[in-house]
Amino acid sequence: MDTTNLADLYSLPELDWATVQSTLDANIPQAPDTGGPNRHTYWLSTINPDGSSHLTALGALWLDGAFWFTTGARTRKGRNLARDPRCAISISLHDFDLTVNGTAALVTDPAAVAEIAARYAADGWPAKPDETGQALTAEYSAPSAGPPPWHIYRITATTAMALGTVEPGGATRWHF
Repeated sequence: MDTTNLADLYSLPELDWATVQSTLDANIPQAPDTGGPNRHTYWLSTINPDGSSHLTALGALWLDGAFWFTTGARTRKGRNLARDPRCAISISLHDFDLTVNGTAALVTDPAAVAEIAARYAADGWPAKPDETGQALTAEYSAPSAGPPPWHIYRITATTAMALGTVEPGGATRWHF
């Protein structure tokens, strides 16, 4: 991993990737009144067919050093990722704002699908593997997710950038 201190100009220290990871490992809640001005929101950017960006809020998980999320195959983000897996995901936390650029891969392994379903269920969304074991279903989802089944994607990071929001501040980019 290569690290670049983007705040050298101001003599600010590099941010530590291990600190970022440990914050993410603590399982960031997304329920109302749990962070941000009212809650933490993940934002996913994908690439539209004309090359413009598509940005949408979504529920995501951090597990095993990667971001995971779900979407229906017919949603804009699902169609965009099927055509071009490049994407970015971001979140604002107390100590830093984080953006991760990478590629999203469809996950169909039944064991991984079951693990992600269990994590979502533990966080309050009653997701479970569908009859194929390769996607999720539930009584409800976000209206923007489209109808079930919902496919799981895992983002493999190529770069990340964090901006420190508490003293001493700082800004750092990592290339993986």
